[in-house]
Formats: sequence, C-alpha cells, structure tokens
Amino acid sequence: MTGETRAAQALWIAAPKQAELRDVQFDVPDGHVVIDTMFTGISRGTERLVFEGRVPESENQTMRAPFQEGEFPGPVKYGYAGVGRIAQSDDIVFALFPHQTAFAIPPEAAVPVPPTVPAERAVLAANMETALNILWDAGVQPGDRVAIVGSGVVGALVGYLSARIPGTEVCLIDIVPGRAALADALGCDFAEPQAAGGDADVVIHASATAAGLATAISLAGLEAAIVEASWYGTGTVDAPLGGRFHQRRLRLVGSQVGRIPPSHAARWTYRRRLQKALDLLADPALDVLISGETQFTDLVRRYEGILADPATLCHRVRFGG
Repeated sequence: MTGETRAAQALWIAAPKQAELRDVQFDVPDGHVVIDTMFTGISRGTERLVFEGRVPESENQTMRAPFQEGEFPGPVKYGYAGVGRIAQSDDIVFALFPHQTAFAIPPEAAVPVPPTVPAERAVLAANMETALNILWDAGVQPGDRVAIVGSGVVGALVGYLSARIPGTEVCLIDIVPGRAALADALGCDFAEPQAAGGDADVVIHASATAAGLATAISLAGLEAAIVEASWYGTGTVDAPLGGRFHQRRLRLVGSQVGRIPPSHAARWTYRRRLQKALDLLADPALDVLISGETQFTDLVRRYEGILADPATLCHRVRFGG
C-alpha cells in the first residue's frame, strides 16, 4: 500500500571488509510498487572491489548502483541483481537493487521476468546485460574467430552469446583447467593461455589481470580489436604496448555497461537492454553459471569468503524458506 512505511533487512558494507545486516525502513511513495525479494545475485568482481574499499574516489559517482544508499568506501548498501514478487500479486520482476528483503521502486524500474526464465536464473540478468553491451562494443560478426580471456560470469556470457552468431569460432581462455567443462556447456572451445591459438578477429579481455591482458594482446590478429571488459578499481595494470601491439596495429577498446555504445544509443534505452538480457536467459544451460547458494540470514558470515573464492561465478542469495 502506498504512503506507508515498511520494515526490512539489508546487507551493508559498514567499512572496508566489514559486512553487517541492518534493520531498515523504507517509505512507499504514491505510484511505487513493493517488491518482496526472492533471490539476489552476488556479482563477485564489482562487489569485491566495493567490499574491499577499492572504488576510486574519482569514480564514486559513476560506480553508484541505481538504488545504492551511502557512499564509498562506506557505509554503503550495494548490489544490483534482485529478483522478487510484486506484493499481493504473482508478478515476478527483476530490479537493479541491493541485497534487501523487501523494497519499493517506481514501476518502470521493475522489469518483468519472462515466463520462460525461472526466478532462480533471473539473477544473471545484470551480468547478461553487461555481456550484451560488450558484444555490441566488440562488433562480433558471423564467421569471426573470437577469443575471450577470463571465464568468470561476464566472460562466459560473452562467449555464450558469441557462439550463437553463425559461423563463429569462440574460445574461452582461462588459467583454471576446470573451466573447460563450463566452456563446453556454453557451446565454446576452451584453452589455457599457453595453448591458445592466435590471429583472432576479436579478443575480449575479462580476467582483470595484467597477465590476462598480455595474453589478450598476444592472441589478436592483424588490426584486430581487443575489448577491455575488466574493471580494476583503484588498481593499475601493466600492458605490453610495444612489439606485437604496434606491429599489428591493434586497437584497445574500453567497454563499460554504464553507457550504451554509439552503434545502439539512438535506438536502445537501458530498460530495453535489460529486457533483452532477461529474454536471453531462457536457456537452461546457463544454470552452470550459478556456483552456489546462501540463505540471506547467513550472508554476513559467508560474504567475504564468497567474494574471495576464485571459483565463485554467480553466487545466489535465497530469501525466505
């Protein structure tokens, strides 16, 4: 009911490396919808930077989540992968909201989850939206050789989308041999860096490491583009921009989901992009990207470990029984 105040619980980063569960209250302005949260997803890369206090001061505004409260480095309530049911209805929606048991948002911020997509899988929507944006920046074409360095959730989703463009040859490249099964499930080839073939038409780097970027540069064919999809926070990275980079006239392209690429900006809104990301989650093969689940009531105790574990892909948080 609009005009009321409701109680909830939310995960807050009180200070770097200090998570806590807080009792919160939220107002329900006229016209807003109340969402009872069913699941959220932990986006390990970004949430780890926030948890460790590594968001650059210069990017405090550009890195704000849509419904963030507080400021970096903390206290801050952060997250952007919420799935819930509109109160007193059967409508399931996705919202770019932090980890909180219930919340109120404008109806245009509540994007319906298609009936073909289980609520449990819809937590991948924000990552799929990022992958879609990267694919637009990369400009992958039918028949291209595509190399993706780093098979976390975003890199794996870029591989999944690229492999469905006719005639492409897509390879996920990772230092973890066990990611071969993940690549196979998503329709991609797999290689460790030392065994990866070169002369790729498009390279996407998503490992957020200097070694990964060096591998990406080594794999690019003549005059190819390397799309940098990693986010380093306050960190810096060494890049081998001599030798092969110059000799092959390579291009290094930054990709960031906060902006729709110029090739699409005239026609696509953020809501349309998010709706399409949700549509793209209908394939059960994508369940391989859910690497674990935790009850919300147990999240504070497990949060640091989830973020620190390199095996974490998308960790799902379950609300209620």
